[in-house]
Amino acid sequence: MGTPMSDTDDAYLSPPVQRAARLLRHIADGDPVTNMTRTAQALGINRTTLLRLLHTLESERLIETRGGGLPGWRIGLGLIGMAAQAFFSDDMVQTAVPILTRLADTLGLSAHLGVLDGHEIVYLVRRTPNHSFASNIRVGSRLPAHAANMGRIILAHMAPDAVARLYDGVTLEALTAYTSTSLAQLRARLDDDLATGLAWSDGHFEGGISSVAAAVLDASGAPVAALNVSGTSAKFQGEGRRAQIGRVMAEAAEEISRHLGWHSGTKLKVVA
Repeated sequence: MGTPMSDTDDAYLSPPVQRAARLLRHIADGDPVTNMTRTAQALGINRTTLLRLLHTLESERLIETRGGGLPGWRIGLGLIGMAAQAFFSDDMVQTAVPILTRLADTLGLSAHLGVLDGHEIVYLVRRTPNHSFASNIRVGSRLPAHAANMGRIILAHMAPDAVARLYDGVTLEALTAYTSTSLAQLRARLDDDLATGLAWSDGHFEGGISSVAAAVLDASGAPVAALNVSGTSAKFQGEGRRAQIGRVMAEAAEEISRHLGWHSGTKLKVVA
């Protein structure tokens, strides 16, 4: 269910734009708006307003009707194009793309770049190998940071007090039996990740799938992103193979970080 809209949250907000943005987010979250009444109620607007918003967004190519004769709407190529242009104009993403492509080809694993947004990790880049398993994670996908290893390794590089404030009063949902469901459990996991320098996952998020993540740091030493590689657990078996994956991942994360101005003498930033 979406958050009911309020036109009085802030005197400087534009209610029509706010409604359109919340509708776009609602569609992106998986509601194709096949039931107008249900969606209107979820967004706290009437059916007429919802219909006008849908047709306006469609005319601007921000949404489009679903293919294959399916009813409803999906995010349109116009919005996807704007997002892609924004992503790839970012120095970090431009730097990461060839490195992630090399990671995927070298290791034969799917490679990703993600950033922390609140309590979620958002995938900005995805590169897949030319053969075998490729993850079904898409650019724009969101996963709970406490359960996904890219989120864990970013949180591990943040000050403990900052992590405690971020999760104050937040319920940590269990996605698998391995998921930390309390702040104490999460803190212990983050301490292990920080000590290792990598966040490993062997079936911790999805059965039969393994992955490892490394943090990307900026010039001040603050964690600004993370990269990971993932594949079937069989592709991670053996001490030699895991050592190779860990070494290549650490080198890739350091390469991106150096492009952002980080150097080995920079202390990790304590987030106030």
